[in-house]
Amino acid sequence: MSDSAATLPSSSAPAWVPPEFHVAPARDGAATVSVVGAWNLRSLEPLMADMTARLAQVPRNAQWDLSGITRLDHAGAMMLWRVWGYQRVVNLELRPEHEIIFTHLKLVSAKPVDTVARDKLAFVVAVGAQVLALWDHALGVMRLLGAVMLNLCEIVRHPSRIPWKEISANVYRTGTQALGITALVGFLVGIVLSYLTGQQLKTFGADIFIVNLQGVAVIRELGPVLAAILIAGRSGSAMTAQLGVMRVTEEIDAMAVMGIPHTLRLVLPKMLALAIAMPLVVLWTNAIALLGGMVAAQIELGLGMKYFLSALPQAVPVANLWLGLCKGVVFGVLIALLACHYGLRIEPNTESLGAGTTRSVVAAITTVIVVDAVFAVMFSHVGIS
Repeated sequence: MSDSAATLPSSSAPAWVPPEFHVAPARDGAATVSVVGAWNLRSLEPLMADMTARLAQVPRNAQWDLSGITRLDHAGAMMLWRVWGYQRVVNLELRPEHEIIFTHLKLVSAKPVDTVARDKLAFVVAVGAQVLALWDHALGVMRLLGAVMLNLCEIVRHPSRIPWKEISANVYRTGTQALGITALVGFLVGIVLSYLTGQQLKTFGADIFIVNLQGVAVIRELGPVLAAILIAGRSGSAMTAQLGVMRVTEEIDAMAVMGIPHTLRLVLPKMLALAIAMPLVVLWTNAIALLGGMVAAQIELGLGMKYFLSALPQAVPVANLWLGLCKGVVFGVLIALLACHYGLRIEPNTESLGAGTTRSVVAAITTVIVVDAVFAVMFSHVGIS
């Protein structure tokens, strides 16, 4: 190869040479591929299909001489890079000004992973990641619950350390301020339930049994679950956001520096407040839902409110009321625990704050439904006459 092939074309040479390559056998048995011309997108575009097919027939162990290339961009370099198997070949002759292009390709590209094998394991990998994440959250919740139980034992031994102000403030925020939304939803659900069941019972002439259906459904299931879902979406998200903002502003770290346990001042008051407020909210939701059912029953079936109230104690055993109140306590503790758990895991950025709040609400609502199903199975023979 002459020295003139490694230099830029002279002024007498044509400014543009079409892209081409020649394969010549070498004396040691390995073929030599000489690439010449303008290997840029504009020159290669009309020849792309033919050039790709021809390059695919080049022997894998060939030696490449790119010193004859007059123009080269990433499109031309990428075409050669694919032929080489996404790695630089040995014994490559290259112009110094073109070296940077192949260096960049070596840094940013790699040989494609076997997509078929990856797709076969994608489902397994996704399920494994979710299981590990769930296990990590379960451990975190258990650690937080253990710390809260230790704080609870401490304030039982030293009642002067009970955070009364925090507990009362949380009772007001999670209980008193939630009465409006729970009353509205409970009243509408009572009306809908009464209308739907009333139409079916009216067909069979069993109008009076609407008291049984309405009472058991509301007091035993709908009242506690509706109140818990509303509290999880309203108060649980607020708890997570509050702790998340304190994590972002490093207030929790400041409490640790001052020797104040954040579980005693932040987590325990929220759990105790919801454990106190939730049964009361459940009672309120039950009463308003039954009121809506009575209004709908009087309009749809002609049953007076006086008869509804007098028949309710005989139709619904009192065990259903106690079961609903116990559900309220359990739901309140779980909602506060999950809300605080996700709030304390928020990273110091706004994106994590929004994502953590969303996960908190979803986890709390899912847990409420799962625990309610467990209660339904465990106490299936309690309060059913």
